[in-house]
Amino acid sequence: MSQKAGPRPSRDFKNVATTQEEEDAYDFLKHRTHVKLTSVFGSVAHIVKGALGGGILSGHVAYMKAGVGVAVPLNVIFGAYMAYCLHLLVWSSQVLYKRTRIPSMSYSDVGEAAMMCSRFPTLKKVARFFRYTIDGIICLDLFGSCCCYLIIISKQLKQLVEDTHASSFEGSFPGYPGLRVYMGCMIPLIVVICMIRHLKYLAPFSIGANIVIVFCIMLAVYYAFDYNPAFENMTLATTAYNTFEFIGMTVFSMSCAGVVIAIENNMREPYRFPQTLFIGMSLIVLCTFLVSFFGYAAFLEKCESPITINFPMSLSDKFLKAAIALMIYVTFALNFFVPFNLCFYYLKQRHPVPKRPQWELVYRAIFVCGIGTIAIVFPEINAIMGFLGTFCLSNMAFIWPNVINLLVIWDRPGLGHMNWRFWRAIVLICIGIFIFICGSLVNAMELVSVFIEMNL
Repeated sequence: MSQKAGPRPSRDFKNVATTQEEEDAYDFLKHRTHVKLTSVFGSVAHIVKGALGGGILSGHVAYMKAGVGVAVPLNVIFGAYMAYCLHLLVWSSQVLYKRTRIPSMSYSDVGEAAMMCSRFPTLKKVARFFRYTIDGIICLDLFGSCCCYLIIISKQLKQLVEDTHASSFEGSFPGYPGLRVYMGCMIPLIVVICMIRHLKYLAPFSIGANIVIVFCIMLAVYYAFDYNPAFENMTLATTAYNTFEFIGMTVFSMSCAGVVIAIENNMREPYRFPQTLFIGMSLIVLCTFLVSFFGYAAFLEKCESPITINFPMSLSDKFLKAAIALMIYVTFALNFFVPFNLCFYYLKQRHPVPKRPQWELVYRAIFVCGIGTIAIVFPEINAIMGFLGTFCLSNMAFIWPNVINLLVIWDRPGLGHMNWRFWRAIVLICIGIFIFICGSLVNAMELVSVFIEMNL
């Protein structure tokens, strides 16, 4: 996409269009100056690519935790819930383009503009704080994803080096190092690739990553019919605790909340975004279901993250395992790009302009080492994914879109007959808050237990 990935400074957002006629008269598409705009098909591809990263490789473990009787319907329900909330977010952003006469915005821009243009003076005072909160949660989500990627790479390399199907935290044979050694060895290599400052050198590899993930989905289906053709011994339901773990992991694997506004900003036909989102989220839910259901059917209680750990050690499967490690290595740098640029925008203000390029390299290395340290302390993919899904993405994908939408519609077009739009927002926000509180507590407890088990 052509939109700049770096952050933009806070703006003085003002409601220029005071009537519906003035609002409708502004065509934000005509004021977008992108060299190349994407088609609906290309935008669908971006939505799917934005969601299906390393998270989908752990979907079978999520299904194992909740049981298929709970997991399958919740997978579909949360896909629909997320799609509707993100639709409201993008619709609200398009209204704000017209009201502020600003043709494109980032997620944090939209959040700040919604409060600045609202009728409530108190909200205008905290608009900038809301912006920084959005930026902070986006950084936490994407840096946390990088932690997961480092663990995935290291687990896959460890299995290939040991040439065994068994998976363990310590070395599988005497003299073989444990997982943390692999993680420590990978940090310098990740520092090197994260020194690349321009996405154009990394973006082509994301296509390869998507192809590899498609192969993983196909193999999950194949091994399900090969190992368990009758689909026997699959648990239907477990506990509420495990269900919240499942919710966090599933939301993490499906969410494209951080990219939908950027995708809309670069569409040739942005008014067709609802169709684009519907197709994209349908594909995301389908892919998540396929790898999760069939992966669990194939490996049952032996499910490990990533799913390639469960694949046999045949030559072709080894190539796929190596390809996953390589593609996730590149994906780490892609994922690192946006949050680092967001942080460095504020950090560089502390340094003189001529020395900023050198300081940027130093900060890149520091951030990667920090991510590596967190991953070494919490070397459990599922717990990290679950926490990110409930703590970060419940805000980004469920709560904030409805808060923003409520502020945008308050005066125009209004709350509707019997305030139905208000009550719709309250219900959707309350569901998001419930997931945020209960899911975050459960997954934080899981992280604490991982820390105690691995370090004490």
